[in-house]
Amino acid sequence: TVNTSTASCFVVAGAGYKVVKHGNYGATSVSGASNVIEQHGIRFTTDSSVLHRSIEQCNIAYLHAPLFNPALKAVAAVRKNLGVRTFFNMLGPLVNPVIPRRQLLGVYNLALARLYGYTFQQNNSQFAVVHSLDGYDEISLTSEFKVLGQNSESIYTPEQLHFKRCQEADLDGGNTPEEAARIFDNVLNNRATEAQRNCVIANSAFAIQVIEPDKKIEECIAIATESLDSGRARRTLEKFIEINQ
Repeated sequence: TVNTSTASCFVVAGAGYKVVKHGNYGATSVSGASNVIEQHGIRFTTDSSVLHRSIEQCNIAYLHAPLFNPALKAVAAVRKNLGVRTFFNMLGPLVNPVIPRRQLLGVYNLALARLYGYTFQQNNSQFAVVHSLDGYDEISLTSEFKVLGQNSESIYTPEQLHFKRCQEADLDGGNTPEEAARIFDNVLNNRATEAQRNCVIANSAFAIQVIEPDKKIEECIAIATESLDSGRARRTLEKFIEINQ
């Protein structure tokens, strides 16, 4: 599908919040976060001065997982050849090197959602775990979706949040990393389809609510929408590229 979570990071950063994205190349998809970031000429680094400058100047830093977790690099080829989800898909979100105290996480089934929920509760983290009930590991707007938080569980329909329900085909992310990057750019340049745009806004909104839990989700949707419409998300990407090339 579209690189929804990665695009959402730039929308959230464009709205003025600090984001540290921990990502990798696609193992079970054409283009993971690192693929789409790399398509923009980004050079992955562990140089803390570059990462600090990135998050201070454009609110976002990207951590390429194999550089920070050598085990992920060691198994990369095997994961790609298997082409199915493995333990490492589950492990990745828990080994973000900055150990964020606030985190939004998408998972592909409810059992895993509960496992992460228990783990985050034990760590006293501020979190939300999202799962679309038709199997997407993000808010896809193709079906009802569940959101598990510190003290709550809720099921939403797209219509409840004033979004149009979309179809699986609407979320196609392309057949190559180049196509995926082009779709990603269309989202941040406000040239995406309605379905692509709405999915990114929805995921961004729930991330913002993790940071500001007193805000209603409708207000968070408005903040995310404004980040896209004002061009701040796009300018965040441009600054990020400038710093990280």
